[in-house]
Amino acid sequence: MSERRLCIRGGRVIDPDSGHDGVADLWIAEGRILALGPAPADFTPDRVIDARGRVVCPGLVDLCARLREPGAEHKATIASETRAAAHRGITTLCCPPDTDPVIDTPAVVELVHQRAEAAGFARVVTLGALTRGLDGEQLSEMAALRDAGCPAVGNARRPLASTLVLRRALEYAATFGLTVMLDPEDEALAAGGCAHAGLVATRLGLPSIPAAAETAAVARDLALVEETGVRAHFCHLTTARAVRMIARARYDGVPVTADVAAPYLFLTEMDLAGFDSNCHLRPPLRSQRDLDALRRGLAEGTLSVLCSDHQPHEADAKLAPFPATEPGMSGLDTLPSLALRLVEDGVIGLPDAIARLTLGPARVLGLDAEGIGTLRAGAPADVAIIDTGARWRVGADSIESKGQNTAFGGWELPGRVTHTLFRGRLVHEAGA
Repeated sequence: MSERRLCIRGGRVIDPDSGHDGVADLWIAEGRILALGPAPADFTPDRVIDARGRVVCPGLVDLCARLREPGAEHKATIASETRAAAHRGITTLCCPPDTDPVIDTPAVVELVHQRAEAAGFARVVTLGALTRGLDGEQLSEMAALRDAGCPAVGNARRPLASTLVLRRALEYAATFGLTVMLDPEDEALAAGGCAHAGLVATRLGLPSIPAAAETAAVARDLALVEETGVRAHFCHLTTARAVRMIARARYDGVPVTADVAAPYLFLTEMDLAGFDSNCHLRPPLRSQRDLDALRRGLAEGTLSVLCSDHQPHEADAKLAPFPATEPGMSGLDTLPSLALRLVEDGVIGLPDAIARLTLGPARVLGLDAEGIGTLRAGAPADVAIIDTGARWRVGADSIESKGQNTAFGGWELPGRVTHTLFRGRLVHEAGA
């Protein structure tokens, strides 16, 4: 769509950055937010979008989405997944560094950015590798990655050679003002496991991963974060104890944030009973007690971000015996609807749910300084319009991602994104 001046009229505008929550008009010009509220003087829109009865919010920001390109295009591509994201109101995707080649040089960063720009559906933010080749031994050229456009670095789920390497990496990242993304897992405790260490894994005969694999790593990482002063973000927490540890650290002033991936708020180890390989995740699905703690942590703000941990797979990747299948679930298509399901369940209010999907992740990476995740004047016009009253059924005909691997097949979920604007351009319109 080529219109340069837009009015989104009569929607319930929720902007966590300003705290605005009420019916208002949103005015857009030249790809940026012009005003919220009364029409600017002498403004004539090229198009008016009727948003009455719908929610208007900043474009969603997904803090962890594997787009599989470069290196695994048989699973998905940047074009296919950013298009799927646009259908769900997601306008910014953060790509972890475990591509092939690894995002450890400016050249790979540029490659990903160029392909995202060519697709044109959403912004792709690259997260740089903490160590060269993610080998866990030699530190990457973090300054060069920062200058190339990486706001954060991490080692994905690849182990580091030692705690000393981690300490030096955190010190180095702190020097350049980079946020470090931490996937807390003790490699020795988790080795070979595919299910939570509990009664279900014992009954099914599955090799297990204890909760201590996560909590021991969180304790170690928190000690080093406090010592080095680096900004750190803990990715995909799954245990009640880890949530308590993060809450205590934040209370004590340690500069940490944390997220939870949507599947862990709805599924538990009990869902492995039928050996459904779509429930093979890493870290594994935990207990009902853990799920309840994660929901409380999200509502209270200890977990300030809700992400998809999107991992699309081809069908064959999920056809082997459970332990031999590839872990991960396709999550872009269900992310906003699962957030709305939490609202329906009374776990969290709608404004807070929107905040966990927009301003929360943008702040983790400092993207809010550029207006991403906000609707303030001058910000990029990334906007989602959501019909929260609509419902849809998850299935092969409704999943836009190239990855069909989801454990939510057959679920009826709330919310349909009717329009998505990226930089003021309409990249999705329901029925168009």
